[in-house]
Amino acid sequence: MSTSFSTSSARNVFYGGTAFFVLLFAALVFQSESETPKRDRREMLAANPQIAAGKRIWEDNNCIGCHSLLGEGAYFAPELGNVVDRFGGGEAGKAAVKAFIQSRPPEGISGRRSMPQFNLGEKQLNEIADFLEYASKIDTAKWPPNIQG
Repeated sequence: MSTSFSTSSARNVFYGGTAFFVLLFAALVFQSESETPKRDRREMLAANPQIAAGKRIWEDNNCIGCHSLLGEGAYFAPELGNVVDRFGGGEAGKAAVKAFIQSRPPEGISGRRSMPQFNLGEKQLNEIADFLEYASKIDTAKWPPNIQG
């Protein structure tokens, strides 16, 4: 028994390992491609123009520049994937979200971050609240791990 790899055994280990990981990668891609449509909620987003309009407001005002949504985005301000639930859920939660967005927080307080005033109309507030309620109903496999995000 030799104590070192020969060139041919090193080549065989390389090709065998490469083949194994290519097959593993292909299996994981196949599994992801078959599972994703079961969880995809784009049809709901397309079927409800109010939610889609709320998503556009979210994007146009660059909310993700300060907030995270389902773990994606900046961590300067609170997570908003479950904000409707944190404010009580349902219509009461959406009303609280709208009231918070409308409120004018005091600016210039040392050590405190402030949300800018976007001056959204009632229709836009309803749309963003519907979008955030929609986001709160997405199955995230218990992410974020705590209610505060």
